Amino acid sequence: MFRRFTDRPEQAVTITVDGREISAKATDSVAAAMFAAGITTCRTTVVDARARGPYCMMGVCFDCLVIVDGVGSRQGCMTRVRDGMVVESQKGRREIGR
Repeated sequence: MFRRFTDRPEQAVTITVDGREISAKATDSVAAAMFAAGITTCRTTVVDARARGPYCMMGVCFDCLVIVDGVGSRQGCMTRVRDGMVVESQKGRREIGR
């Protein structure tokens, strides 16, 4: 379903998503890297724990919230990947201090 517009060579980085190492292009957002790796769920809703994934990919809908390097409620579509980054799916409400 998800395809990049170009296949020009770009620097590869490795990030960890929910304990799984994935390769991404250095210009990818977290959400784009997750999509390219076949990961479509970023978070679960607070009220009924429904799975949510990136929708608008431009920072408007907030369905791509993830925990990045221990900081919760980060918009995956607006956060560029960095080598060694640790991303976790956000389960329900963000905890204080996370």
